[in-house]
Amino acid sequence: MSTTDVGILATIREAPVAVKALLVGVFVNKLGWFLQVFLVLFLTTSQGFSDVQAGTALGVYGGGSVIGLIIGGSLSDRLGPRNAVMISMFGMAGFVLAIAYVQNYVAVLAMVALAGAVGQFYRPASAALLTELTPENRQVMIFAVYRLAMNLGTTAAPLIGAALLAISWDLLFIGEAVAALAYAAVAVVALPRRKGAIDVDAPEAAAEPVAAVKGGYGAVLKDGRYVLFLLCMFINAAIYMQYLATLPLHMKAEGLSTWWFSAVVALNGFIVITCELLVTKVVQHWEARLVAMTGFVLLGGGLAFYALPGGVAIFVIGTLIWTLAEIIGGPTMFAYPGKAAPKPLLGRYVGAAHAMFGLGSALGPFIGVWLWNTAGTAVWLWCGIAGAVGVVLAHFGMKRVVVEEPAVDTTPATEPLPSESA
Repeated sequence: MSTTDVGILATIREAPVAVKALLVGVFVNKLGWFLQVFLVLFLTTSQGFSDVQAGTALGVYGGGSVIGLIIGGSLSDRLGPRNAVMISMFGMAGFVLAIAYVQNYVAVLAMVALAGAVGQFYRPASAALLTELTPENRQVMIFAVYRLAMNLGTTAAPLIGAALLAISWDLLFIGEAVAALAYAAVAVVALPRRKGAIDVDAPEAAAEPVAAVKGGYGAVLKDGRYVLFLLCMFINAAIYMQYLATLPLHMKAEGLSTWWFSAVVALNGFIVITCELLVTKVVQHWEARLVAMTGFVLLGGGLAFYALPGGVAIFVIGTLIWTLAEIIGGPTMFAYPGKAAPKPLLGRYVGAAHAMFGLGSALGPFIGVWLWNTAGTAVWLWCGIAGAVGVVLAHFGMKRVVVEEPAVDTTPATEPLPSESA
């Protein structure tokens, strides 16, 4: 297979059945992504809790999500990606339904934390399985397709959720539970059964040191270069989230209406959904380290651009710059853990990366708003500096990965997966 055969349609068409199932499953699951979007509104309007209590619950959900990503990586390595996805989706369905019916605030927090944690088990498992079942020269593209499925589902979910809650709150939670169960059904039917992230009976598994299998997250943290990459993920998320945390405050201070903020956010979403696959078709052949460094330059530079005077034009141009960073760097950054990980620790390497991105997403808004309140528009210059730090970390933390072209075409999707056993 040559690099001319790694286009968008070829990658999707020739993907194994399990990969296609993952893409469909995550899309359906994200169509029912209602809890995080409507949790505060539900607790304040339907349950009668205070704004502070509702905000705390949302924070608990975010904290549970980060923990869930870490646990999910371990489950993927120990029990196999299929089992991790099933546990995640069956558990998520149960805890989401429980939130709708518990009345005590402490019980609500417990259910929200469990829903946040268990509901994230699937993400490292899904990413690990995509890595395992996709030829290396197609992994960046398949992660771009995976991101597209997630983005499309996440974009439609609030509209579907609003329609459901117009009928009843119960229907909203039932809808999310049904979406989770649909993904669980996909896992039961289409994902390969295995004891762990690798087939322990396979000849290549014998070459993996036993210590690596038992090393857990301690072994991940001993990989110094990968720790630098994890810091990249944290910085990436922390400054990226400023478009939701600090940008609306800045635009409001400039006297611009909420419509203008909605417009620049919509501009970002439209470009990502329509252009990311096309850009990935080009950058998937670049060295991962170069892609990440380019992404940090554009991300930090686009946010720093907001510090300039100029009104609406500055906000539009800055958004275009950092959106370009997202569509260039996003698929590669999320595909890289699978390239850097030893096979027995694939789930943990992926889980650590997702957890650091989640941690950055959770802490970034607090840091950004604090800087805005203390330093004003200088917050954007600090984002530029953080982007420069990301460039340095990516340079030293991301090793050169040589992608070998397979000598033969991929296994047709209609044939059984070699790694699947009863």
